[in-house]
Amino acid sequence: MIRNIVFDLGNVLISFRPEEYLLKNNYPEAKRKIIHSDIFGSIEWLLLDNGEISTVEAIDRIAEKSSLRREEIALIFNKRTEIMSDIDENVKLIPRLKKDGYRLYYLSNFPVDIFDEVKRSYSFFKYFDGGIISAVVRYSKPNPEIFRLLLEKYGLSANECLFIDDHEENTIVAVSIGMKGFFTSGSTNISDEFLKSLKEH
Repeated sequence: MIRNIVFDLGNVLISFRPEEYLLKNNYPEAKRKIIHSDIFGSIEWLLLDNGEISTVEAIDRIAEKSSLRREEIALIFNKRTEIMSDIDENVKLIPRLKKDGYRLYYLSNFPVDIFDEVKRSYSFFKYFDGGIISAVVRYSKPNPEIFRLLLEKYGLSANECLFIDDHEENTIVAVSIGMKGFFTSGSTNISDEFLKSLKEH
């Protein structure tokens, strides 16, 4: 029986689509490709999520090997929260699930330096019973250890948890440690499919 629902944040509840943002703001195609590969596709981006380096360190390291100027890189980092927005239809699930008696948690790969701002910016966090972000615990999904840390921290039984994520490899890991998994593929309206899946479990 599912008692706990664990949400990824990025592209499940909070849209983070840098490519769309850059296109909308008239960045030339060549520049968009460089930003995508040198910043969002960099090892530094992953290390930042994992809490192994600071934002300043990430910017400095990327600048050393990118054709982008340091100021350009820093500007993109400063726009991270501007790139984000809530996914309205998915967020509407949160109060409904809370009203139905489920305990709600988040489990997300997220850098420390902007999480507090993000948490203050989105009112749906008030419905959560807790959560873990990767940079704090120094483990990132799909490492199974971050899932175990969540279960341990809140005294949850894996077989009573349904985990939802937009990366299939993460849901596969969740299932491997005994949780139920729901893969969204980045859908901006998961309500019907998710509620159907919840009933089946």
